[in-house]
Amino acid sequence: QVQLVESGGGLVQAGGSLRLSCAASGRTFSTYAMGWFRQAPGKEREFVAAISWNGGNTYYADSVKGRFTISRDNAKKMVYLQMNSLKPEDTAVYYCAARTRLSPTPILREYDYWGQGTQVTVSS
Repeated sequence: QVQLVESGGGLVQAGGSLRLSCAASGRTFSTYAMGWFRQAPGKEREFVAAISWNGGNTYYADSVKGRFTISRDNAKKMVYLQMNSLKPEDTAVYYCAARTRLSPTPILREYDYWGQGTQVTVSS
């Protein structure tokens, strides 16, 4: 069983930055691919970024490429999402997810564990 707890959300002006963190429990965290997803009001949850078990491969949604960076620290059982040049359309609840495979995927249903989410609001 894996538990995920997100933190770092908040209110920021357009053009600003935030760093989201995801703390994981479980002995096998280092063998899991991890992802970040987001869900805006009235919209479906969508893929944001993902990272392989060792951080060697990363993937991003086109909408955040060049602005967001996903990283992980297996020793600390942490995953991060650095968000720069934030836009109002980035406003959403951001979720951390774990996939019990080594390789990441942008497909939501392929993830096995989910956090409760953290709210990010970007004002114009």
